[in-house]
Amino acid sequence: MADERPPLGVLMFVAHRHMERRVMARLAEEGADDITLAQARVMQRLAPEPMRLTDLAEQAGVTKQTAGGIVDQLEAAGYLRRVSDPTDRRARLVTLSERGEELCAIAAREVESIEDDWREYLGDDFDLLEKTMTRLREITDPYR
Repeated sequence: MADERPPLGVLMFVAHRHMERRVMARLAEEGADDITLAQARVMQRLAPEPMRLTDLAEQAGVTKQTAGGIVDQLEAAGYLRRVSDPTDRRARLVTLSERGEELCAIAAREVESIEDDWREYLGDDFDLLEKTMTRLREITDPYR
């Protein structure tokens, strides 16, 4: 059992979890301490254009009911809003509010800072990691 390495998926998860923790800490520092990790995970799936709740739920990997509850919470907090679907008068779409867009911009800046830290630590290996993960996305990400 000498020198056992965790499976690659675990190693990727550890790095992702580190990024999530730093982003959540930055959001709290910026006054968004009312956002939970589950809410943040739903918000990060929102496309630049409004989307249907069913699509949001699918991409977040949760039920429509769970996504609906989280959207209700985020809407009440002022991070999201529902708008009419121009293609179906009965349907509503979910989109970021101005406050939600500001929150996402803060998160994006923190992600960039984390990647800068990783780039400094890994040197040229960072470019290889990024290229490899981008390539792997071709066969792992149904939403790319």
